[in-house]
Amino acid sequence: MSKQEMHLGVILHPYGSHVAAWLSGDAPLGAEIDVDHYTNVAQIAERAALDLIFFADVPAVREGNLQAIRRWPMFAAQFEPVTVLGMLAGKTSKIGLAATASTSYSEPYNLARQFASLDHLSKGRIGWNVVTTSSAAAALNFGSNPRADHQARYSRATEFLTIAKALWDSWDDDAFTRDRETGLFFDAEKLHTLNFSGEHFSVKGPLNIARPPQGHPVIIQAGGSAPGRDLAARTADVVFSAEPEIDAGRAFYKDVKDRAVAYGRDADDVKILVALMPIVGRTRSEADDILADLQERIHPDVGREIMSYDLGGIDLSDVADDDVFPMEKVPTSTQGGQSFLRYFQELIQQEGGATVKELYKYYSIARGSKFAVGSAADVADLMEDWTSSRAADGFMCVFPTFPNGFRRFTELVVPELQRRGLFRKGYQGNTLREHLRLKKPGSVYKKVQAS
Repeated sequence: MSKQEMHLGVILHPYGSHVAAWLSGDAPLGAEIDVDHYTNVAQIAERAALDLIFFADVPAVREGNLQAIRRWPMFAAQFEPVTVLGMLAGKTSKIGLAATASTSYSEPYNLARQFASLDHLSKGRIGWNVVTTSSAAAALNFGSNPRADHQARYSRATEFLTIAKALWDSWDDDAFTRDRETGLFFDAEKLHTLNFSGEHFSVKGPLNIARPPQGHPVIIQAGGSAPGRDLAARTADVVFSAEPEIDAGRAFYKDVKDRAVAYGRDADDVKILVALMPIVGRTRSEADDILADLQERIHPDVGREIMSYDLGGIDLSDVADDDVFPMEKVPTSTQGGQSFLRYFQELIQQEGGATVKELYKYYSIARGSKFAVGSAADVADLMEDWTSSRAADGFMCVFPTFPNGFRRFTELVVPELQRRGLFRKGYQGNTLREHLRLKKPGSVYKKVQAS
């Protein structure tokens, strides 16, 4: 792997990804609905030539212990992310812009049309994080039964993506002639009607917008389960990995790339970005102090609620903070986030005999992401180890706080990566696919015609 192949993205949670971020005073109060705050972070990312900025989403306020949830703003109040992409498309010119949209509570035609429109508005800088929402609260907002079967959600997602990609190919790239002399606006032979009928959807098509500049917006996935990995290998351009240890990262990397090859793709058609929380100081001691300050701000109710939520809603009310975490409380399976469950299972095995408080303090730092605490050189060392050993093509970074936790990374770590020849000093292209060195996909209809 050449040194120039590292890719970097940033997940923007308005205050930061640490559970106590909003208490640090880093971001302005009201950051979750502050257009200037979002714009500032996106422009910091663009000045650093990062590949993309990404917005996660759950279409619901979390349910659970309100005494805890009221102390933790994540997903309680924030912009609908697809709308934010449209705003930032006009505030930036190079940075890729991606957002989560669920296949569980959307229709293929609407989402395909929205993302095609955004790709045109941004001149080819859009990505879609495809998720199969497991949240019971979200299901009830859409009149559905909570927690549909994991396999059923992925079956629906597979069909959804097949439709969306075909809809983006409704028109050939040169279909719109716009010829005033002949009076012909488009070439009818270059229009394709889908007429899809499947188990979950029936969609006629075609899409009433020109083919997106990237052909298809960049498809992102994060499933850690076997069905999630399989869907990613078949359909995704970028896959988020939440493996916290490098050996597991290498195994995940190889598994997804091998699956992609088995589906007739090139291994490099899929970029693996590892979730990483860098906590950076000018020295390792300063970074330790930054983390310690945040850890001290974690309210016990919040720490316990996060563990309970990610483990499928287990009841910890009968266990005190200073009690050893009871192994029998850890579920063996969940219909929710498989990566969170696997991470916690591994964590509790490694930290055998740890108390509830010790576990929630550790778990709350990054909730399954790899985290690195130290100087720019310390963080760059870890990132170089992962990319050079084929555990990652790059990183999807979450930051403890915005904007300062992120700014320290761009001002300290990015120059160190550039000095080592590990990251670009400026954009080499204009589209997100060009930043990620991904090919523009051909039209499904031309493939059919060729066969």
